[in-house]
Amino acid sequence: MFLSTYEKQLDGKRRLLIPQEFRTAENGAEHGVFCFPSIEADCLEAGGDKLFAEYRAVIESLPFGDPYRSALEASIFGEQKPLSYDAAGRITLPEHLCAEVELSDTVVIYGVGERFQIWNKDKWAAHRAEQRRMAREGLKQFGEMRRQAAVAKAGGAA
Repeated sequence: MFLSTYEKQLDGKRRLLIPQEFRTAENGAEHGVFCFPSIEADCLEAGGDKLFAEYRAVIESLPFGDPYRSALEASIFGEQKPLSYDAAGRITLPEHLCAEVELSDTVVIYGVGERFQIWNKDKWAAHRAEQRRMAREGLKQFGEMRRQAAVAKAGGAA
């Protein structure tokens, strides 16, 4: 899995050092990654063979000609750029991808399980704050559901 958060420098040639723990066979990313504009957020999404297989399975589960399948094919297959590592473990991000999500000197690489995201540092800070707010809210709701279930179970046992 891709785990943790790293702040890295994007050099003048748009080269980015991918953390060594991300460059593994277990992630399907030992030789390189594929990268495309994220569907869910204003960042780049990247991953290895496992992520590609997961997206492919989702896409192929939809009938051919379905508008959602077409949109996913365009967004994932059509926008995808396979990127190989250089000898130092860096990838070179295409200029148009950097421009689309406003990447410049300092970026944040954010591991989220089967994939990782590459963020503009300032946009990352706002996204992180919103994600933490949502996580707190979700955890609170989950706790309330568990409490209600426990009360109902105790009431049913009486």
